[in-house]
Amino acid sequence: MSRRRSRVVINGIGLLAAFFFAFPVYWMVNTAFKSPDQFQTYVPVFIPIPTLDNFTKALNQPHFFDFLRNSLFVSISTVLLALVVGFLAAVTLARVKFRGRRSFLLLVAVAQMAPFEALLIPMFLAIKDWGYNWVPTLIIVYFIFTLPFTIWSLRGFVAGIPVDLEEAAMVDGASRFGAFVRVTLPLLAPGLVATSIFCFITAWNEFLYAYTFMSETQNYTLPVWLVSFRTFLGTDWGATMAASTLFTLPVLIFFLVAQRRMVGGLTTGAVRG
Repeated sequence: MSRRRSRVVINGIGLLAAFFFAFPVYWMVNTAFKSPDQFQTYVPVFIPIPTLDNFTKALNQPHFFDFLRNSLFVSISTVLLALVVGFLAAVTLARVKFRGRRSFLLLVAVAQMAPFEALLIPMFLAIKDWGYNWVPTLIIVYFIFTLPFTIWSLRGFVAGIPVDLEEAAMVDGASRFGAFVRVTLPLLAPGLVATSIFCFITAWNEFLYAYTFMSETQNYTLPVWLVSFRTFLGTDWGATMAASTLFTLPVLIFFLVAQRRMVGGLTTGAVRG
């Protein structure tokens, strides 16, 4: 009886936590489909009469497709660059024993602790001489921020795969590189997916550096686009919520597609290494 009661309490706490995190997302989507008279009323409207006017207004904002192109280009480039460099560094740290390896791992861990906001001015001073109003600049900045986590996470995945598997493949006639590609690399798929999702979300959602470094409108990304609905006349909340809903769709779709691999990869990498 006590076990059933404790299970009910745990499930209740889980449902309460899920509601706590899901309700803001529901309210954002709910407001996106409301007309102005519905979201400006003092009585909450939980089931609105849907309208697409807010989405039409959001998509008709100037330079929307430029912002979308910049966000996709920056996010995908950051993911690819971080995975390639981080993967090579992680394999080296997990498979090769060299002097200073522990110190380098400690340096990677310390680099993850540095807050983005504290590095804004030093980063701006470092890149201002070779051009900060340039979209590839954001790729370099986001790559710097995501690389420590990528190295640390992928090293845990690589270290969690026994070297004996590669040695067995080499005994069967495979080369060292062939054994790694055919045996180890497929086992690293969950870790690569989990790490790529983190890098993509980091680059996709980042606002401060994109707003500070990019001085020309056509170089902005979608997070900066969301600010355009706030003017001296006030904030267009309907269009803002519609834009926020559109902004979350790419990440949500990618997350749903890769959900199984991501969850398995995160749990494996967390206990290894």
